[in-house]
Amino acid sequence: MKLERIQKFISRVGYASRRQAEELIALGKVKVNGEKAVIGQKINPERDIVEINGKKLELSQKLIYLVMNKPKGYLVTAKDEFGRKTIFSLIKKVIEKEKVHLFSVGRLDKNSEGLLLITNDGNLAYRLTHPRFKVKKVYQVEVKGKPSKKLLDKLSFGIELENGVTQPCEVNLIEKLEKTTKLQVVLKEGKKRQIRRMFEKIGHPIVRLKRIAFGPIILKELPLGKYRYLTSEEIKLLKKSVGLEQRESFKKNKVFC
Repeated sequence: MKLERIQKFISRVGYASRRQAEELIALGKVKVNGEKAVIGQKINPERDIVEINGKKLELSQKLIYLVMNKPKGYLVTAKDEFGRKTIFSLIKKVIEKEKVHLFSVGRLDKNSEGLLLITNDGNLAYRLTHPRFKVKKVYQVEVKGKPSKKLLDKLSFGIELENGVTQPCEVNLIEKLEKTTKLQVVLKEGKKRQIRRMFEKIGHPIVRLKRIAFGPIILKELPLGKYRYLTSEEIKLLKKSVGLEQRESFKKNKVFC
């Protein structure tokens, strides 16, 4: 059996994305054969026993794919030490019914809303969020004031943030209001709070941020706070967008939950 990096195995099992797996390893919550794991450690999935918080990991037989219209005020995390609301309270029925551990594909901060993908397919989640695959994410934003074309062009070409220069993106004007401006932003990367920091840098902070598309998946008419299973065709398109083949049969349920 080919050896596999521990964070990739955790992702493939469907427990967490690779980035989340690295966080769990760094916190000392992952053990291999009773010993604390380290990031990058290689294991034999057929021989080694991997545990997270004392629970043995096994390959999931069922992959789940959801799309949610995230409401403002919810955290994109499984648990919060301060008892704040998380998006996983909105999909509690799915978790209990399917008996799986789900995680979000990327994040939206507490004050943002819109399209959020949720799954236990770690391989797909990794590719969808890795800059190398350049998956488009479309946002509608409303910012304070009326940024000039020169400033918007500056954002489009790339702007210096504290953790590096952003990649080129699309920034399109939708509407100028009395005190704010509505824009559409298309990114192919996803640094933490990137769009908010971009507009703060040019002096026009965001007052509302909503994601309306992630790759080929579009939010459409999904009500705020609701979710649905992705169709087999949508999953096929998602996998195709990052070079993965379609091998499984999936639910076609489009009923809002």
